[in-house]
Amino acid sequence: MSESEANAEALVPKFKFERLLNQDQAGRRSSMLGTIDGQPALLILERAPFPSSADYLGSVPASLRAIRNLGANDIYHWYLANSGPVSGADSHEFADLKINLIWPCTEKHIKKYSRQGVRFVTETPEIYRDHVRPYMQAQREAGRLNWAFNIIEGRKEAEDVIYRTPYGEDPEEGFLLLPDLNWDRKTLDALHLLGLVERRDLWSLRDLRKKHLPWLRHMKAKFLDATTSVYPSIERDQLKLYLHYQPTYYHLHIHIVHVALEAGATQATGKAVGLESIMSQLETMAGDDEEAGMDSVTLCYTLGEASDLWVDVFEPLKRTNTAS
Repeated sequence: MSESEANAEALVPKFKFERLLNQDQAGRRSSMLGTIDGQPALLILERAPFPSSADYLGSVPASLRAIRNLGANDIYHWYLANSGPVSGADSHEFADLKINLIWPCTEKHIKKYSRQGVRFVTETPEIYRDHVRPYMQAQREAGRLNWAFNIIEGRKEAEDVIYRTPYGEDPEEGFLLLPDLNWDRKTLDALHLLGLVERRDLWSLRDLRKKHLPWLRHMKAKFLDATTSVYPSIERDQLKLYLHYQPTYYHLHIHIVHVALEAGATQATGKAVGLESIMSQLETMAGDDEEAGMDSVTLCYTLGEASDLWVDVFEPLKRTNTAS
């Protein structure tokens, strides 16, 4: 190591913390003000990517400390943990890892979380009717919604529910709100909640019709009221609501997130569709036809090349169109 490198590395341990200036990237980057040798200094800490070494990754699970379960539902489990000791502190308070565990996982899960190429597809009303809707039905019949029904029926995560209409009182209007399993439940700038509807005939935004507008407006207002009541430091205009298309699972649900949550792939164009945009589109459809709905529009979105929807539907359609 050169003398200049050694001198540079010696500076960091001399940093004397004064105050936190900012946290962004959902708390993964911290900007701090302090001093070094009496002179003002800015220190910016950012979590580095996990090493890809098999030896390192294989050793991580056994090395975690203070693992605390946040919840468990069917095959899904989520935790907070420490990657190392925290000197002189309550280890639970300073957890630096949010962990999701899917066990036992399926081949579908493995494909979803594997690195893969991405395609941008166009789903016309005809493709939806003839190909995608039957695919959705097959997925639902495979019984992969047990975890969602556990929540809706109050068998799991009942203590986490922030708001719900009385279960079963009006199955066509009922809904509930709870933290999304990907949120650590403490970083408010990264707040991510999930709204689940009781009714089972609405699989995705494709099933929404003009007649659902009063219900959607009511549900949106209740979600905003409940969120700002439970988290009073958050105001209504600091929240955004969206639906995924394609969703990960085919039971209608709405995501409620803090506007400061940095948009990753799940909030990007081609994946997330704003609830307000859906409602506005429904409002302008077909005059007074209450049955006019989102199944009549063309939607464009991204798909992973390993996804069943690409392999079984859109790739064969592409080959057919290319051949013709």
